[in-house]
Amino acid sequence: MRPEKLYLSDILEAAQAILKFCESVPFEKFEGNDMLRSAVLQKLIVVGEAASRMPDNYSMNHPEIPWVDMINFRNFAVHEYFAVNWQIVWDTAKDDIPLIEKQIKALLEEF
Repeated sequence: MRPEKLYLSDILEAAQAILKFCESVPFEKFEGNDMLRSAVLQKLIVVGEAASRMPDNYSMNHPEIPWVDMINFRNFAVHEYFAVNWQIVWDTAKDDIPLIEKQIKALLEEF
């Protein structure tokens, strides 16, 4: 099993990529760009996958992080890919990822 620090780094790197991908991009451009949508969705899947691999005791000690939400998003995106709502993906990228990025960065500073 990989150390928690590596999973946190995976989440941080994916979050930072999402922020970069979506920087200065309006929803209309995001919605009409298959490559951009795919890139953001893939990075959100990485976030959820890394979150799902965190040891339970670690995630329980950090309830401020929305571990379950990240995991559930990943599961939905992977298993219901034909029903992806791009507005939800966009809202997650723009509203949730900036906070997650800050939270994970703070956790990594503890190592």
